[in-house]
Amino acid sequence: MARNDIKTVGKVWRIWLAVAVPLGGGLLISLLTRDAMGQFNSMEQPPLAPPAWLFPIAWTILYILMGLSSYFIWHAGHLGKKPAKKMAKVGLWFYGIQLALNFAWTIIFFNLGWYWFAFGWLIAMWIFEIAILVLAKKLSNAAFWCFIPYILWTTFAAYLNLMIAILN
Repeated sequence: MARNDIKTVGKVWRIWLAVAVPLGGGLLISLLTRDAMGQFNSMEQPPLAPPAWLFPIAWTILYILMGLSSYFIWHAGHLGKKPAKKMAKVGLWFYGIQLALNFAWTIIFFNLGWYWFAFGWLIAMWIFEIAILVLAKKLSNAAFWCFIPYILWTTFAAYLNLMIAILN
């Protein structure tokens, strides 16, 4: 196998892994919160609440974009000089933390029904997302733009979470 072929395989493998991590976590959390959409539909809904069928579609797209963003951050750090390597390392740590916060939020909100606590948890997650966005902007435009839909969705999710906490 030629050197360029090995590099291409390695790159494809890293991209696949970067996307598989959030998708796999999303699949796991959906199994742990099986009745979430039924529960969501039974709640008093705020204005602008999307239909339940939209959530799995939106989250699949968001997890793919998040994974790509993490790959682009890693890649920029891997190719960059020492400051870029350090920024990428911090960005990937923040990414891992916010991913864990994201997965835990679903359990806190749906399984435990702690709507107000979940709202505070979501704000913490959002702060990490902003930090990732700032670092991504410095490292990779692709990482930045892939992460934008996720932060917009999280902002919308904060609205939904807050309104559900108020209404229920």
